[in-house]
Amino acid sequence: MGRAAAAARIAGCWVLTAVMLALTAQTHAAEIKVLSSNATKTLLEDIAPMFEKASGHKVTLGFGTSQQVAKRVEAGEAADLVVITPEAIDRLVKDGKVVAGTNVEIARSLIGVAVRRGTPHPDIRTPEALKRTLLAVKSVTFSAPATGASSGVHTEKMFERLGIAAEMKAKYVLGDGSSTGPIVARGEAEMAIQQISALKPYSGVEIVGPLPDELQLVTVLSAGIGAAGQSRSAVQELIRYFGTPEAKAVLNAKGLEPGKN
Repeated sequence: MGRAAAAARIAGCWVLTAVMLALTAQTHAAEIKVLSSNATKTLLEDIAPMFEKASGHKVTLGFGTSQQVAKRVEAGEAADLVVITPEAIDRLVKDGKVVAGTNVEIARSLIGVAVRRGTPHPDIRTPEALKRTLLAVKSVTFSAPATGASSGVHTEKMFERLGIAAEMKAKYVLGDGSSTGPIVARGEAEMAIQQISALKPYSGVEIVGPLPDELQLVTVLSAGIGAAGQSRSAVQELIRYFGTPEAKAVLNAKGLEPGKN
């Protein structure tokens, strides 16, 4: 065999190898559909492309409150992975929509207070200080409890606990689960109360701090594998990716605390 023919044969082998590798990658690549709570929206928007680059899989994202996501799945919307509260996942497990035993805690979110950027930060360090601040503001926004948002339900209960429920009613500017930050940024409310991770993305607001420990609600966000999903092994890869140093760094930057698992 001449040198030119040998070279052509080697080149052909390399091309065939490249094609086979590409076909193999396509065969193993999966599309993972994730439905998630708004509390992990910005976290997933950053982690998804990082995971795609590392794994070759494709991730599509959808968001809402935990209750809104649960209702979508209950109504028949297929999801490979749901990231919502453990209580909502338990409900989906009972309905056969999430695989039992796949619940993994990935993050914890604290509720905090935010004000419009550049405005003074009120005192919220103690329950009594927060009470005085709430009575002094003209308007406050939080997620409407009717949306099922845990922060909204908790906020109304907190007003009752502080003995100011009646006074606060006239100050409500209710959000839809993801709009409290923009409402404050536009000047439509003086103060927002929501998960810090859901407030942090908006440059027009500043985080004053978390609620006092005595009034705090820690929202646990867990991942559960959808029973109707088609990419079980790829989803398990994604769940494991949340435990990597790269993912944990993003989690911390988003105002979330690592899960216990």
